[in-house]
Amino acid sequence: MELKDKVVVVTGAAGGIGAALVNQFRSEGATVVGSDVKMPEQTEANRFLINDISTEEGVKSLIDDVLAQEGRIDLFCSNAGIALPMDAFSPEKYWDKTIDINLKSHYWAARHVLPHMIERGSGYLLNTASAAGLLNEIDSFGYGVTKHAAVGLAEWLAFTYHDKGIRVSVLCPEGVKTQMIAHSPYLQASAITAEELAKITSEGIHAEQFMITTHPTTLMAFQKKAENYQGYIDFMVQRRAQAISMREALKKPNTTS
Repeated sequence: MELKDKVVVVTGAAGGIGAALVNQFRSEGATVVGSDVKMPEQTEANRFLINDISTEEGVKSLIDDVLAQEGRIDLFCSNAGIALPMDAFSPEKYWDKTIDINLKSHYWAARHVLPHMIERGSGYLLNTASAAGLLNEIDSFGYGVTKHAAVGLAEWLAFTYHDKGIRVSVLCPEGVKTQMIAHSPYLQASAITAEELAKITSEGIHAEQFMITTHPTTLMAFQKKAENYQGYIDFMVQRRAQAISMREALKKPNTTS
């Protein structure tokens, strides 16, 4: 899909990955509508809407606004996400918020934008998941679970509506230099910039590539996981211990003079 002269919507666009996607798509000649729960200090978006995608009404109102003002949506980027520190004992409100933003927002977007796209015979959905959707996540139970579900949701949309002219990509980045990985030193070591991610994403959209990853290690590890699941669990046990050790080391005061 070429982005020039296309109408694109990006959620979670106030900063980080979302802002980088806005800038990338604008540089390619797209008309971009950004959306977030707060207005950024600056944005390259043609328009920016304050909107809460953690509710179906918020997603619907965003789509309705763009259809009324811009007339169509060629590419809907369901990008907003959240990562709360969670384990098996986290409160229900953490689960509700994580599921609403990381999963439900994707199918609410599909529910309300697909009729328009199907009627036109073309349209594109980009759903931001994570490498955690393939390999899981050490620090957040809810993040790992919902990102797995987001990948499955994108898969289903991709093969179900392909014959209607709909194309789907799922974005599964590893470490990206944003606030989300500020407390994850094990991800920071190989992290790329949001601008680098945006360029990779654009290339994937041009190629209409379903799975878009940012690090070659992602699919290599995913293949190893499939070939030896017990070995993967053993590896994750070790990696979790290493991550905890790294965090504890960073907390210790530097006593060298």
